[in-house]
Amino acid sequence: MSPSVTRDRLTRDVWLYQRAKGHRFSSDDTTTALVSTRAAPTAQRILDLGCGIGTVLLHLAWTHREATLVGIEAQAVSFELLERNVAASGFGERITLHHGDLREVDAGTGFDLVTGTPPYFPIGTAVGAMDEQRAYARIEYRGGVEAYLAAGARALAADGVMVLCGDADADARVVDGARAVGLGIVARLQVIPRVGERPLFAVWTARHTAAAVAPVHTTMTLRDAAGAQTPEALALRAFSGL
Repeated sequence: MSPSVTRDRLTRDVWLYQRAKGHRFSSDDTTTALVSTRAAPTAQRILDLGCGIGTVLLHLAWTHREATLVGIEAQAVSFELLERNVAASGFGERITLHHGDLREVDAGTGFDLVTGTPPYFPIGTAVGAMDEQRAYARIEYRGGVEAYLAAGARALAADGVMVLCGDADADARVVDGARAVGLGIVARLQVIPRVGERPLFAVWTARHTAAAVAPVHTTMTLRDAAGAQTPEALALRAFSGL
């Protein structure tokens, strides 16, 4: 294995190859998988938009043992690692991958669960990473939350669930973007890295809806004031079998 690529444990049974100095999976991916599993525990058809190296996709393949899954990823370096990770996972016969822009790829319709972790920053609002893979994961070069919501709405079954993770400050964009494509936000989880700090990211749950819905707001805090892992953080690890 190249020293520039590490092999790291995602769940008790799943390992991921990822670049040592590239885009690497984190708590936002695991939290997205957790919220998705709680929102759609029996999903049989799952679509992961902009799936990167396969973090959420493979976590859901692990939790949803009977499901078939589809992943879409445009960035070349990430897609190469994605293929490698799916091949090594043992879930390859249940997973279909598309190398392309989620705004253009037709992955089909009728998905019980659609997930996505869009880049957090619009073009021009953040300094781009020198590394291309990290830059595309960070900045909305191929669209932000609105593009993910539009793609998700097209693919989602009438009674399906979409789970989207993004910048905690993007709430208004997510609500407006969902409304524009006929989705309603039914829940929002904000994640705080440490007691007293600002929210790090949020995870929204959306459904097709013809009426306004008051979303359920919850908070997860990962470390207490002393820096120790909270029970919520330990539960997140336990969800992955760690």
